Amino acid sequence: MLKKQAGKMQRDERGITGLETAIILIAFVVVASVFAYTVLTAGIFSAQKGQEAVYTGLAQARSTLELKGEVVAKANATAVTQVIFSVSNALDGESIDLTGTTGNNVTVIAYASSGNRTEELSWTASPQGWGDSDDLLEAGEMFEITVDMTSAGETIGTYHTFTLEVKPPVGSALIIERTTPAFLNSVIILN
Repeated sequence: MLKKQAGKMQRDERGITGLETAIILIAFVVVASVFAYTVLTAGIFSAQKGQEAVYTGLAQARSTLELKGEVVAKANATAVTQVIFSVSNALDGESIDLTGTTGNNVTVIAYASSGNRTEELSWTASPQGWGDSDDLLEAGEMFEITVDMTSAGETIGTYHTFTLEVKPPVGSALIIERTTPAFLNSVIILN
């Protein structure tokens, strides 16, 4: 009889099945928590990258030049010698350095036409109206920029279409495309 009871005890596997189920359940919980941690970490990382992109876009937009008023050309009898225009800071944003030392500018003005491209023209900037005494274009200020067109690499005569690209160190470039009229006066408003 004792042998029968000992044989029954060895064959009874109910306790082992419960233990195996508990181990499997714990394994599922551990795997699920690792997966959840990975998903949350990826989501937080993605949100941070999205926030960086938004802030970078705002900084770019806030550092953009805006054309104010007319574009004026000065000419002699045969060619345009200077182009003058005024700029302000769009969105009252970040200051833009308009230090106009020839060949060492932070802001660059390039020239392009159908037959020529010059990467850096000589130019000067002077504050207009209200402002302080530095060369930074700040919120509420306006600067007049005078571009020396004799350094463009070609003669800008009548019916000549050209583009000036004002490229600040941060922000988008200001594109000014104009065509000279049929007759060159000493002062011309370029529309």
